[in-house]
Amino acid sequence: MGEEILINFTPMETRVAVIENGMPQEVYIERVRRRGIVGNIYQGKVVRVLPGMQAAFVEIGLERAAFIHVEDVLPQTATSEEKSNASIAHQLREGQSLVVQVTKDPIGTKGARLTTHLSIPSRYLVYMPGNDHIGVSQRIEDVEERDRLRSTIAGLLKEITDDEETDKSLGGFILRTVAEGASEAELKEDIKFLRRLWGKIQRNLKGAKAPSVIYEDLPLNMRTLRDMAHTGLERIRIDSRETYQKATEFVRSLVPEIAEKLEYYPGERPIFDLFNVEEELQRALGRKVELKSGGYLIFDQTEAMTTVDVNTGAFVGHRNLEETIFKTNLEAATAIGRQLRLRNLGGIIILDFIDMEDPDHQRQVLRTLERVLEKDHAKCKVTGVSELGLVEMTRKRTRESLEHVLCETCEQCQGRGSIKTPETVCYEIFREILRQHRAYDTDSYLVLAAQNVVDYMVDDASDHVAELEAFISKTIRFQIEPMYGAEHYDVVLR
Repeated sequence: MGEEILINFTPMETRVAVIENGMPQEVYIERVRRRGIVGNIYQGKVVRVLPGMQAAFVEIGLERAAFIHVEDVLPQTATSEEKSNASIAHQLREGQSLVVQVTKDPIGTKGARLTTHLSIPSRYLVYMPGNDHIGVSQRIEDVEERDRLRSTIAGLLKEITDDEETDKSLGGFILRTVAEGASEAELKEDIKFLRRLWGKIQRNLKGAKAPSVIYEDLPLNMRTLRDMAHTGLERIRIDSRETYQKATEFVRSLVPEIAEKLEYYPGERPIFDLFNVEEELQRALGRKVELKSGGYLIFDQTEAMTTVDVNTGAFVGHRNLEETIFKTNLEAATAIGRQLRLRNLGGIIILDFIDMEDPDHQRQVLRTLERVLEKDHAKCKVTGVSELGLVEMTRKRTRESLEHVLCETCEQCQGRGSIKTPETVCYEIFREILRQHRAYDTDSYLVLAAQNVVDYMVDDASDHVAELEAFISKTIRFQIEPMYGAEHYDVVLR
């Protein structure tokens, strides 16, 4: 079984699942109220320059100001020496208008990440108006094909320049992975499309006031067809007739080679129930991932990094401990690569494989991990095994993880993953009563708390309550507050 894409559309939300060999590998979710903004171009306004960080905050009309580093302000032709000597204070000033593009969505408490190096993608190309470089995706490995694509683009640009009798730079282009095998005519159409789009963006910039949106990227369903669809796909199923019709029109004009792969899915069974996508989504929100061998993974996601712990669990092997560890780690490497994509985990990732004594086993596990990550659309970098037996890696993060999109911080534990026991809260209340006793004169105290805390105080801690009442010579009464969380309480003077 090959690869296919499922698109689930509702007026409130669009979801896309990438299926490989019958298993969900990636899930993208875009909600109308929280659309991703990567690729959007804004007329921004510099609100604060930070010389110590070599960066600035730019207002683009979002809840939080966005962030831009000096390297994203300097011309792309700047040398390494110019970059190292550059000062953000010499490049930007507060109140200055600035045309910027979003490279990373706001994530957690961090604002969006910006650049002044604009780029506009189409089917085969990425257009860079402020550059004259012609590049080719590193994933196109055939040297002859790389040379053909580069020379084809150079020839087309010269042809356009000659036809229009202009010496102006037409900008630079990067040939995307899907450009492999593309004909000259197809590449020429892409160049024309991008130049028309850039002309429209330039017209929108004239007279635009900061902060304002100049250009918005396509919605998720159309971006999927533009960026992820390729001739190797078996099919693309869409469960909305209207979305299917719009997709058909879009594909015919921009990606005609995949038009026959589009299918409208009218089935009574929800499209995400195919290949157990819904079930995999729920599992991807949990910490624990079971392995077929009996081992398991534990994922812990923090703001700074993500850690993955590999455990043998119930797997005992057939020969010896080293064999058990090696097989568990091999299976874990494959599962980790898939889970990183499914959960969309980015930034620094620490993998704690089970310690292996055989260097050859270490190399095989690393090769397995790297091979799985080759299919990842996000850029990944993996280091070797450290002295502590850990594998460090990074995965480019441009949007929020699945957990951040679908979940929110627990009000009870505030993201800790645990809450105080009723006994702990009980002793905190005792200390608060003693504190108030020393500070105020009152006849009695009323404790407002959650059901389990009050139950503990009147049952398990009744002796201590009686001792405290005798010590302060005051009455302590209790009242259950159904709306209070497990750690929330109030001590009221009566």
